[in-house]
Amino acid sequence: MPLPTSRDVHVDAILTNISVAYIQKSSNFIATKVFPIVPVTKKSDKYFKYTKNDWFRDEAQIRADAEESAGGGYNIATDDYSCDTWAFHKDIGDETRKNADAPINVDREATEFVAGRILLKMETEWVSNYFGASIWGTDVTPTGWDNYTASDPLDDIEDGKRAVLVTTGFEPNTLVLGYDVYKALKNHPDLVDRIKYTTSENVTTAIMAKLFEVDKVLVAKAVKATNNEGATPAYGFTHGKHALLCYSAPTAGLLQPSAGYVMAWKGVSDGLGETVATTRLRIPLRKADRIESEASWDMKVVGTDLGYFFSSVVS
Repeated sequence: MPLPTSRDVHVDAILTNISVAYIQKSSNFIATKVFPIVPVTKKSDKYFKYTKNDWFRDEAQIRADAEESAGGGYNIATDDYSCDTWAFHKDIGDETRKNADAPINVDREATEFVAGRILLKMETEWVSNYFGASIWGTDVTPTGWDNYTASDPLDDIEDGKRAVLVTTGFEPNTLVLGYDVYKALKNHPDLVDRIKYTTSENVTTAIMAKLFEVDKVLVAKAVKATNNEGATPAYGFTHGKHALLCYSAPTAGLLQPSAGYVMAWKGVSDGLGETVATTRLRIPLRKADRIESEASWDMKVVGTDLGYFFSSVVS
């Protein structure tokens, strides 16, 4: 064997053009995409709600000559919100910063790390507040959409749209799918057959939106670890095997009904952080910098009758 060998003339070093970190794409998260974000200046406050039934009664009458017209009114009540502030940080010691090898960028990595934790918290809170049974006006468990011979997802969605429309006057415009539900739907023969003579494309969310006649179809792809630190790693989708059909106001505004609104307090990060704010703080006693992300929100169910929930849609 020739000496010196290739190992003798080289000392392994850290590559500067590659590293591996499992940072989820922002597109995986849907918590800020379903319902309008309402920036609020106070952590808690009230807003007006008008009695729905007052706006639907057919009460106009023929007015006789020189007589008064029929008249009426509507009731107004209030509801309230209260934003909780969620925060998470990572400290970077001065020695760590000075001793870090390329390509490590401790500030960038810490920022990605803490902001990701807040995005994940927003996602899991969205699930708790909006994506479950006993939240919306109607809960159904249809024949599983992965049962391709017996299920009829197009008809199920039509039933949901009718149920919301007939009690509110608003037709659902948004469909939120857990990833496993999307996986089953995009291969469902009922959907594939509708497009096979018109396009060579696969069934995408855009095509689903056209077939279901809604403005948008959102697929929740966020993943969370379900184990405690140090335990055997375990992972799962945040949203489970469900679907939500709802009416979401295109924009927040006066006299605008919506299944939900997300009140986001602007007080975090001196008014700059309407969703996630990240700051860098010096901690002199520890000779360290703290990278901290925070967000403050209240995810309100505003109109239960504007939502229609499909539980356990696939096996």
